[in-house]
Order: sequence, then C-alpha cells, then structure tokens
Amino acid sequence: MTIAAELALKKPDFYETRKIQLTSPILHIGSSVSRLNPFEYVQTAKKVYLPNQEALAKALLKKGGRFLNDYIQAIENNENITKLLEQAFGNEWWNTKDTNENPIFPENAISQNWTQEKISDLRPMIRNGIGYLFIPGSSIKGAIKTAILYHLLKHPDKYKVPQTSRVSEIEKQLKARLGELSSKRNQTFADDKIMDSLFSDFSLIYQGKTFSGSSQNTDILRCLKVSDSESLIKTEVTGRTGRPSVVNLPVVVEVVVSSRFDDYKAKYKASLYVEMVRNVKTEFTITLDKEMLSWFKHKQGMKLPFNNIDELLQICQEFAQEQWDYEHDYWSAIENNPKASGRNLDFSNIGDFYEPEKCPYGMRLGWGSGMTGTTVGLCFDDELREKLRDICGIKAPGFEAPKSRRTIVTSDGEIKLVPGWVKWKIL
Repeated sequence: MTIAAELALKKPDFYETRKIQLTSPILHIGSSVSRLNPFEYVQTAKKVYLPNQEALAKALLKKGGRFLNDYIQAIENNENITKLLEQAFGNEWWNTKDTNENPIFPENAISQNWTQEKISDLRPMIRNGIGYLFIPGSSIKGAIKTAILYHLLKHPDKYKVPQTSRVSEIEKQLKARLGELSSKRNQTFADDKIMDSLFSDFSLIYQGKTFSGSSQNTDILRCLKVSDSESLIKTEVTGRTGRPSVVNLPVVVEVVVSSRFDDYKAKYKASLYVEMVRNVKTEFTITLDKEMLSWFKHKQGMKLPFNNIDELLQICQEFAQEQWDYEHDYWSAIENNPKASGRNLDFSNIGDFYEPEKCPYGMRLGWGSGMTGTTVGLCFDDELREKLRDICGIKAPGFEAPKSRRTIVTSDGEIKLVPGWVKWKIL
C-alpha cells in the first residue's frame, strides 16, 4: 500500500485557518511571459493598454483594406501600433468593441502610465484565469519557505539543526564547489540539497507506522496551504482623512537599476518598465494541518521550527527585519550622484523610507526583492556571497552582493518607492 493510500484512510480533522489581509505600497509578481513586445501593448501619455490580440485582429480584418496586413507587418517589425489604431478606429480607439460587444481593450488590462519615457520591453504582472491581477499562493508560500530556512540557519542550537546543515558546513561545501556552480543545473542541485536536509529529511509516523519516501511526500510544508489572493481590482475607497483614494491601482512604472562606485557614489545601470500594483489591498488564506504536522519526525532529531500560524508569521517578520537592516545600511552609505550617466540619482527618499529602526513590514515579496529576499545569502560571509553572485549572476568583482538595487520613479519624476514590502493582518 502506498503512503498516499495509507494517509487517505483517515482525514486529518484539525486545521488552523487564518484569513490574512495583505497590503503593500507597490508590488510586482512576474508572469510566465517575461516581456511584452511593442505590438502587445499601446502606450499613451496617461495610460498603457494591453489589447485582446485575437479580438483586435478580427476587428482589423472586419475594417477591410490593409489594416490587418499592416498589423501583421507591425508584429514582424516589433513596431508600435498606435497610429494604426487611430487610422482604423478613430481617436478613441480604446473604446472599440468586437463583434460580440466585448471591449478589445478590457478595463482589467489598462494601467496608469507613470513615465513619459518610451516604454520598451514591458514586463507584465501575472493575471489569473479571468484576466485580473493577483498574487499566487505559491509566491507567498515560497517566500515563507525561504524565511523558515533562514530562521533555522540563524538558530541552529534552538532547533538542533544537524551539523552538516549548519551555516559553517554549508559555506564549506559551497566554497569547495564554486567552480561547478557556473552550471544552472548544479546551482539547482546545491539549493535542493540544502532544502531537502532541512525540510524533507523527515519520516511520517502515522498510526504506529513509519513512512518515508520522496522529498515530495516528506516535506513538512505539505501541511501548509496558502490560497491565491483575491483579484486585485481597482477600487475607490474612503481614506482615514475622509478623502477618496484608490486601492489596487495598476501602474506602469520606470524602475531604475542602480549600483555604486568604489567611493559609494550612486551609479546608473539601466531602466526597466514594469507593470505593478500601487496601494495593494487584498486577502488570502493560510491553512495549517496541525495533525499532519505532528506526524513528521526529523531523521536526525531536528525540532520543528513552527507549531502554528502565528509562529510562522513571526518567522517571516524576523527575516523581514534582517533584510530591512541590510537595506538601511546600504542606502545610508550611498552618496547621491546628480548626473551619473546623465541621470539624476537622488535617493534621499529611499533613505528616508528605511529610516525606522523597526521594520514595519511582515515580508518582502515578489520581483525586486533580489538576492536578500529570495535566498538565505545574508547568513553567509560577505566574500562568499560576492563569489556566489559573480558565478551565478552578472560578475561585479570587488563588490558585496547584491550590488544593484531596483527603485521606482513616481509620476512626478522622483525616485520614491521600492517594490515588494508587504504588511499582513489577521482578520
């Protein structure tokens, strides 16, 4: 009898469920399509539109003439289609509907445009099956898993972490294998080995029988379910001051990728154009199967790092604080460089953002959180982190990792925001 069949004999009857309200100043979760070509979006001074391409092609065909052929030619040449739309549908082309009276430019695919620059290679945010922006439960659970791993490595004695899975031993193994890590396959293998030793080196003891098997069966996070968030639908609400404000506002922003010179003066590297959500407010659900959790026993005697959802959220908060302190130190050391590569790099607003000593956020989530948010790199010494970054990413000899940062230019042209910081509140 398989382990799945055995466990199906008796369904767990004790779950801890929490509905969580998630808020964020600004957030981006990447989609399966990393970049959109110019014909896949339309930029105007105030908005960016993502058309239903099939409906658009049919509408152009119905118009007759060369409209469809010109559209196909624009696709082949990666050209902007704004002028073609004006010729085919008039000055208010965004109101065009297909033969079934469905909008070709649906409301849930329109973003406010915060940049006056020409957008190239737009990076879209993930959408659910009905076309709305959302936060996948897998993204939240992945961030939680990284926080748990970091917590175990920071408190090895408390949880009796095996000696072979402690920071000193992991550093030793990574240093010995640095030459192999240029291969993506070997990077994945090294990461999986660390994860398996702390998350999957368990046996399940159920009804007096001990089961073991693949890491999928014995991963302790099998007992944790995280739902997708509710759709991020633009909504006008009344703020604390009584004035109306908009939550879940889709925006296309310019993201400045910057680093620094040896003397800590800011250095401009590139600009990216990204679809994000401003003033995020949504809900999702965490469910912990506490009975299933009690079935897990680590093969080398390591203690479970959490027993309830409150402890999980506290673990995430601790990891957020570590990232916050690191970012505070970085931005405190950076000297503004007004005309680096012809770009004004005034990061004073970012420095002010990181000024509070206590991190006001519970997690950093999604795109832009970088190496500090998606790995346990802060556990390792600076030299090893630098070497890992140079081997696994873009080389930048002589700099600590991560070297570059991503900050957001607001509609007034100032660099004011950083992506990914989220708060949560148990409802």
